[in-house]
Amino acid sequence: MLDGHLPAAGQRIGLLGGSFNPAHDGHLAISEEALRRLDLDEIWWLVSPQNPLKSADEMAPQAMRAERAAVQVGTPKIRVTMLEREFGTAYTAETLQLLVARFPRVRFVWLMGADNLIQIDRWQDWHKIFNTMAIAIFDRPTYSLRALASKAARHFARFRKRESELKRFADSAPPAWVFLHNRLNAQSSTAMRAAEERAPTRVRSADCIPDADKD
Repeated sequence: MLDGHLPAAGQRIGLLGGSFNPAHDGHLAISEEALRRLDLDEIWWLVSPQNPLKSADEMAPQAMRAERAAVQVGTPKIRVTMLEREFGTAYTAETLQLLVARFPRVRFVWLMGADNLIQIDRWQDWHKIFNTMAIAIFDRPTYSLRALASKAARHFARFRKRESELKRFADSAPPAWVFLHNRLNAQSSTAMRAAEERAPTRVRSADCIPDADKD
């Protein structure tokens, strides 16, 4: 797991899940913001085998997506993983519960964009995600109002932390979540794939890598 890397007791680690189809600057922006503002030691990207809410026809193989994601990463503080495949888990809730059980002395924070807060109530056992670890939600263009009015935000409203309480946020007992206003990055994997399709004369990023639940 993690190429033999095991987290040390007391470490604070952010978890960013997604299909990474492909990884892009938006993923990096969230990761770098989380490292800085949440005082995290590392970020783990959890490249999912298949997002249940997305079509498998549009999904590159998991190993290829992970390899492409690793190319995007320019710091040892961000690690690309395929933990769901290693654990044999299919849903975020069970993956996070297994991580917490396996590393009880590590402080994990689930990271996601505001667009995911809008529809997280469609995820399997979504309540368990909030009850397993602290959650940091990053603003995205046009999503703020809908995200903060979402079913999940309303259900867990009394557990929301202020942005001024970030210093030890990773140590917060769940449920605990914070909505982070940040430099907005509108890039998405969907937009990147569409741009690649519109530019057939360019070398597509998928061609640069040999064959080997979430945006």
